[in-house]
Amino acid sequence: MPITALDDRTALIVIDLQQGTTSAPTAHAVDTIIGNAAQLAAAFRAAGLPVVLANVDGTPAGRTEYGAGAREFPAPWSDLVPALEPADGDILVTRRTWSAFAGTDLDTRLRALGVTQVVLAGIATTFGVESTARQAYDLGYDVALAVDAITDRSPDAHDDAVARVFPALGQLGATADVLALLAAR
Repeated sequence: MPITALDDRTALIVIDLQQGTTSAPTAHAVDTIIGNAAQLAAAFRAAGLPVVLANVDGTPAGRTEYGAGAREFPAPWSDLVPALEPADGDILVTRRTWSAFAGTDLDTRLRALGVTQVVLAGIATTFGVESTARQAYDLGYDVALAVDAITDRSPDAHDDAVARVFPALGQLGATADVLALLAAR
């Protein structure tokens, strides 16, 4: 189902568009993903709606097939890309989890602003974006995903999430669809 509406208090959450994640190979052109997310951020700001810029600076302590224990990423790896430099009033979330909500005060901050819907953009589709979408849905937010503003390292994983997981969590559309809904407000 396409994105049919934006609530009066909708927030944009941009996941991990930072130096380290955007320097890795991705399924879609990273410049396009960054450009679409930057357009969304500018439009949300112009509409007086919250913009959340989330980055990750390490990992939690759990054991995985990739290694054990908490890790910290070097400072430049976690720096946001220049096109998404924070503006006054943006909400910044730095975390060591996949979801922008887990272990942060993001839900409390959004609720204090009356936010009832979130639009998601960023990297990686099957990690930070999907985890944030799942938790936003579980917390009762209406979820929308700008599918041309998200990507993954794996084209197959990205396509599977967009086709099978995201429709169960929210509505999907393009950046242009979100921009048109913002303009019609």
